[in-house]
Amino acid sequence: DVHCGDLTPVKNEEFSLEGSNVTLSYKYSKTATGGDEFYWYRQDPGKPPEFLFFHLGTGSGARKADPNSGLHIKVNEEKTQMDLEISSAAVTHSALYYCAVRPTVTGNTQSLYKNLSCPHRVFTQFSSS
Repeated sequence: DVHCGDLTPVKNEEFSLEGSNVTLSYKYSKTATGGDEFYWYRQDPGKPPEFLFFHLGTGSGARKADPNSGLHIKVNEEKTQMDLEISSAAVTHSALYYCAVRPTVTGNTQSLYKNLSCPHRVFTQFSSS
């Protein structure tokens, strides 16, 4: 069973200017282990969630849907916060982002985004300068 009940976005919305770096942070209610699997998705209006990134609770084993996406994962030292870093944000990065976790103890392989309910909304605007 994959869910986001154990994950809480640090901020529900992020506003950024085009070209800036954006960090989306989720607090994990436990200490992540190498057996915990984290999945990141983005959702554009009117579309289903799209897989972006997979990593283990230690930050290792990362797999991206697009290696040139400018997305990076960071896990804090305590293994209680997961960050998705967007380098050089573009207007096309504006979307809902989700992080879901499959804890070590379960092995269900159903669609991973069925229980996504903790979105992180990103708004990127053109710089006026």
